[in-house]
Amino acid sequence: MNRTRKSARWPFIVIVAMVALLLLPGTFCGGLRAEEIDRVVARIENDVILLSDVRALSRYQQLVDGKSESDAQILDRLIDQWVVRSEAETSRFPRPSDTDAQRAVEHLKKSFASPEEYQARQKTSGLTDAQIQQMAAEQLYLTNYLDSRFRPAVHIDPKAVEDFYNQGVVVRAKERGETPPTFEASRDYIQEVLIQQGITEEANHWLNESRDRIHVEKFLNGPS
Repeated sequence: MNRTRKSARWPFIVIVAMVALLLLPGTFCGGLRAEEIDRVVARIENDVILLSDVRALSRYQQLVDGKSESDAQILDRLIDQWVVRSEAETSRFPRPSDTDAQRAVEHLKKSFASPEEYQARQKTSGLTDAQIQQMAAEQLYLTNYLDSRFRPAVHIDPKAVEDFYNQGVVVRAKERGETPPTFEASRDYIQEVLIQQGITEEANHWLNESRDRIHVEKFLNGPS
């Protein structure tokens, strides 16, 4: 495997809008305990995915969401990531700078209620600061590529923005007993959320088609 591997917080939402699609461990391969033996769990064309990759993504999901998917689900995500990464590298898409990666880590930290909560989750995940930044950099690389590829194809109907405001922003504010922000103050945020949803839909469609064109063998439940 190629191993070059809400309101005021809305920029973080934009950065991780596709995290459910591509929540990834980057190039981290240290996810196994010392007593476990690493092995190949999938072959994609002339490349491989290792059990350590699955374990790494599981730990990153634990950090971000407090829980992780099954190994089979994680393997499918890693296959999708391979597809995106391969195309991004073929097109020589630029990787994010260290500053951009660190900024993404800071946004992640701010999504927690307190620094102590983040530190506790990080300790549970077993990930070091360096590993988290490496993962954040790879996440940015893939999501930035998907954004660049599919954003031009996404067109948002102005009525969809109004509906999101009336049926989402206003309703949720009233449920909390708060005064909703004005439509004008919310417009750009809503527009970007809808664009990100559209990018995710386009990317999912593309990935579904791409899976049919690549040769994949899975060995998750048995030795390779």
